[in-house]
Amino acid sequence: MAQTLARAVHAELLVRKSQFIGCVQPMGDRAQALEVVQALRVAHPRATHVCWALLAGGESAAVDDGEPAGTAGLPMLAVLRKQELDQVLATVVRYFGGIKLGAGGLVRAYTETVARALAEADKVAIVSWQRLGCTLPYALEGILRHALEQEPVRNIRLAYGEHVRLALEVDASHANALRARLDDLAHGQLRWDDAGPGG
Repeated sequence: MAQTLARAVHAELLVRKSQFIGCVQPMGDRAQALEVVQALRVAHPRATHVCWALLAGGESAAVDDGEPAGTAGLPMLAVLRKQELDQVLATVVRYFGGIKLGAGGLVRAYTETVARALAEADKVAIVSWQRLGCTLPYALEGILRHALEQEPVRNIRLAYGEHVRLALEVDASHANALRARLDDLAHGQLRWDDAGPGG
């Protein structure tokens, strides 16, 4: 199962007077990543480079930002892939210290900065949420509400009319088991649909 990070984690590395300031953080998509990178450029106007790597679903990126091709973004991306992460952005801000590191030195520095941050990061499983909706008699509302308190669900919504309409999101790996449990509790009185209230 793919994992992401619980929160942003930072790390710093000093190599021959060059300072590398790294961060790994959960990230939903490329648009969000670009906002973070732009904010780093504003926060570090004197930095020589702001390099980054992104894994987010089908979106990936490896940006060297002026470093020799393949010495920053790709090594950072390789660290993320090696740890089987997804929905993660790695950034490294570099302040040049006046001593050239060479291609090998740059690869090692960017790789180590990201690896140090990841060593301190808490990894969490990526949950795929599935939407479920059903209609039920008023008499069953309390029973189902109580049952849902024990389940991996979120965004429970109820709408009241002739019957109660229930919509929720469930961890997709538990969706079939949840439907079976609720059907059992309701003795076949649930009418399942794809939308639910507001859908």
